[in-house]
Amino acid sequence: MAYKINDACISCGACEPECPVNAISAGDDKYVIDADTCIDCGACAGVCPVDAPQPE
Repeated sequence: MAYKINDACISCGACEPECPVNAISAGDDKYVIDADTCIDCGACAGVCPVDAPQPE
């Protein structure tokens, strides 16, 4: 099950460099996670200041 970034995202960018498979990228109004690439490791959730990445 992949992670998804919810609307709490403040686009701080803390999550992007933490992803070991480069599944996170900047979207229009928040960061997004490519569900096909995500390995469900939770590294992004561990560094997010607003708990935006959540398991889908």
